[in-house]
Amino acid sequence: MTRVWKWNRPVTVREVLEDLQQERSIAYTTVMTVLDNLHQKGWVRREAEGRAYRYEAVSTRAAYAAALMNDAWSQSDNPAAALVAFFGMMSEEQRQALRDAVRIVQGPEETQEAPEARQEENPGSAEDGTGR
Repeated sequence: MTRVWKWNRPVTVREVLEDLQQERSIAYTTVMTVLDNLHQKGWVRREAEGRAYRYEAVSTRAAYAAALMNDAWSQSDNPAAALVAFFGMMSEEQRQALRDAVRIVQGPEETQEAPEARQEENPGSAEDGTGR
């Protein structure tokens, strides 16, 4: 999948093979089998081109990673604890990326909302924001 995502276009078995062979020895049939398996799993679509196929990713690498994280999170018996543990493993750079992503998802209205408006929505929170 890394090669298919890297090129961001439909690729042939031969193209992937030649790229992989720059790093290691690998058989044409191995690459063909892997791409066929990815097609059967729904990760790539393929279109016939002569006697060969061109394979193209069904989703982006980011969407795939997000689906993996969502799947792992949904299997937890305590999703909140799983998130806390996951965030604890993150570097500061990753946490900043997370904060940026949350701002994007929330949109400008929610991120620029005045603190007083948030307290009106959450009447149980105290003036100091601790919730005590």
